[in-house]
Amino acid sequence: MAEPLHTPGTPRPGAVGIGWRQPHYEAVLAELPAVDFLEVHSENFFAEGGVSLAVLEAGRAKYPVSLHGVGLGLGSAAGLDAHHVDRLARLVQRIEPAWVSDHACFAQVGTGLHAGDLLPVRFDDTTLADMARHVEQVQERLGRSILVENISAYVGWAGDTLAEPEFFNLLTQRSGCGLLLDVNNLVVNARNEGASPDAAARAAMAWIDALRPGIVGEVHLAGHAVRPDGLVIDDHGSLVPDAVWTAYAHALERCGPVATLIEWDTDVPPLDVLLGQARRAARGGHVV
Repeated sequence: MAEPLHTPGTPRPGAVGIGWRQPHYEAVLAELPAVDFLEVHSENFFAEGGVSLAVLEAGRAKYPVSLHGVGLGLGSAAGLDAHHVDRLARLVQRIEPAWVSDHACFAQVGTGLHAGDLLPVRFDDTTLADMARHVEQVQERLGRSILVENISAYVGWAGDTLAEPEFFNLLTQRSGCGLLLDVNNLVVNARNEGASPDAAARAAMAWIDALRPGIVGEVHLAGHAVRPDGLVIDDHGSLVPDAVWTAYAHALERCGPVATLIEWDTDVPPLDVLLGQARRAARGGHVV
C-alpha cells in the first residue's frame, strides 16, 4: 500500500491530482495511491449527511481535496442562487479544501430556473462586471478566493468585445480570483473552429501566451470525443490526447509548477489507467 505523497493541507507546487469519482471511492481509500490531491464535484456532497459525505470526509483525512462546482452560474445576469452558495459555504467549512472552483458560464434565467448546463457567456464589459461582482460575492461568503474555469463552448454570441484571455485577465484583476486553466477546453474549442489537432494545440498555446502572469491556480486535463460529423465533444471519457499534452507542456513553461488535475467523468476506466495519466502529467506530459 503506497502512502500519499503529501498529508492533507495545501498541496506542493506542481501537485498532480485525480478526479475522484464513485467507481474509485473504495479503491482509493483502500490502496491510498500516490497522488497529491483528490478533486470532487461540490454539488454531489451538499447533503448534510449520508454515505457520500462520509466517503469524502474519509478521503479528506488522507489527501488534500479540491471542490470543483458546476452549478454557481457565475455569469448569470439573473444573479446567484443564495441557497446554492450557502450549501457550498457549509461544505467548504466542513472539508477545508485546497481549492474551490467553478466555471465562467451562465446557468440561471429568471428566478429559480436553472439550465443544468454550462452555457457560454458573451465576452464584453457587461458580462465582465456581472461575473466579477458574483465572484466577489461568493468569495466574501466563503471567506477565500476561488478559481474560475474557461469552458468548452459549442455556440457563441455576436457582439464579443473582449478576447477570451483578456476577459480572464480583467476578471482575475478585478475580483482577486484565479484562473482554472482547462487545456482540453482550449483544444476542443479550436477543433470546433476547424483546426486540425496540431493547429488546435498551437491555438491553445497562443491563448495561454495572452494571459497575464500569475493568474493560473490549477490546470485541468481530459480527453474528448470526435463525432462522425466532426463535432468535438468535451466528454472527459478517454485518454488525454497528444494535442492537449503539447499545449499542457507549454502551459507549464509559461505558468510554472501549477497544480494539475486529470479529469475522467464518463466511461470511467480502471484506477490504474487514471493513475498512469497522472504520472504522465507529473512528467510535464512527456512519455518515457
